[in-house]
Amino acid sequence: MAPDTTPQVDAYLLGLEEPRASTLRELRSTLRAVLPDAEERLSYGVPAFAVDGTPVAGYAAFKAHCGYYPHSGSVLERAADMLEGHEWSAGTLKFPIDQPLPEPIVRRLVELRLEELDAG
Repeated sequence: MAPDTTPQVDAYLLGLEEPRASTLRELRSTLRAVLPDAEERLSYGVPAFAVDGTPVAGYAAFKAHCGYYPHSGSVLERAADMLEGHEWSAGTLKFPIDQPLPEPIVRRLVELRLEELDAG
């Protein structure tokens, strides 16, 4: 059985100042609802949700923005129609430190990533 790394994620979030902490706690809650059986852990030093050991969704806080990481180079491009008004590149979606990503966007990004994993 894999070690419980949720305390590491808790520590990461506790180390953040507001409003970043609240914003990422809300994103974490959304990801838990979308991925109820996923493992929470740190991946590349930031909180992430993994399915069968593979990262599906990660997130982090920075000085001027928060970031969502689909752990894929194509998910964000495939979801571009939903990302209007957000800055993004192949592997990073930036969002304001005080505005969590809307649940429909998170749900779609996770769905696209899971489709990739299912396709092999």
